[in-house]
Amino acid sequence: MRLIVLTGTSGAGKTTALHFFEDAGYYAADNLPPHLLEALVRTCASMNRQRVAAVVDSRSGPCLADLPAALDALAASGTEVQLLFVDASDEILVRRFKECRRPHPTFQAGRGTILEAVRAEREMLAEALERCDKLIDTSHLTPAGLRAELSATVREPLGRGLIVTIESFGFKHGTPIDADLVFDVRFLVNPHYDPRLKDLTGSSQEVAEFIHADALTTQYLQRLGDFLLFTLPEYEREGKAYLTIAIGCTGGRHRSVTIAEDIARRLEQAGYYVAVLHRDVDRERPSDEASP
Repeated sequence: MRLIVLTGTSGAGKTTALHFFEDAGYYAADNLPPHLLEALVRTCASMNRQRVAAVVDSRSGPCLADLPAALDALAASGTEVQLLFVDASDEILVRRFKECRRPHPTFQAGRGTILEAVRAEREMLAEALERCDKLIDTSHLTPAGLRAELSATVREPLGRGLIVTIESFGFKHGTPIDADLVFDVRFLVNPHYDPRLKDLTGSSQEVAEFIHADALTTQYLQRLGDFLLFTLPEYEREGKAYLTIAIGCTGGRHRSVTIAEDIARRLEQAGYYVAVLHRDVDRERPSDEASP
């Protein structure tokens, strides 16, 4: 069992950090009092969840003082425990709270300033800071930078990896509204005009062979595949979890289906998780499919 405990100052980025671990497959819990950590670990073990992340911070009030003892007890029981302290400078924290207009957990109206609340919280967290395995300063980090820092610290990938959906469609039925990238393959040779192929779909071997026989198709697949393999890692580095690639022809029955399946195979060979959706392949009777 592995437990990552996130603590630190309010506004420093603990929520972003928790989301990172959740995306990496951890069971995530926010605002947990220290004395409930053992119960959380026990419950997750009963669900066969071996990786857990929890935020324990000043919202626990006086109970925060129990954190060191709770961590010691878990370590003694065989749990691999890591305490990460997420922090930022006072100036940055004050600015963030002013921008988001949320109340600081230790701020009391009429009894001081936000800066005083930040400093009071630091006193509460002093023992946790001294005890932490790693201090992460987010003063000059973007959310993507924080995720990269966490990835390096705990040796986790930046998430489960980019999940790619490749969706074939017909332009006559409209472009998919959830598409991140749209590619038009209406310039490729059209099986619609071959009586032997008209009633088949792009998933059939006959249609695929017809489309692949054109040298232009081979060139296009190579260049489109190269483009995607160049850009997908950049989307991952920006923290994108899902990407929908839409490939369209006229009716969504022949060319877009074949090309979508070709590109899916190439991305899968490169190690990506790919789901393929043929939105319009059965939308109309074959005899109704429009010409280009």
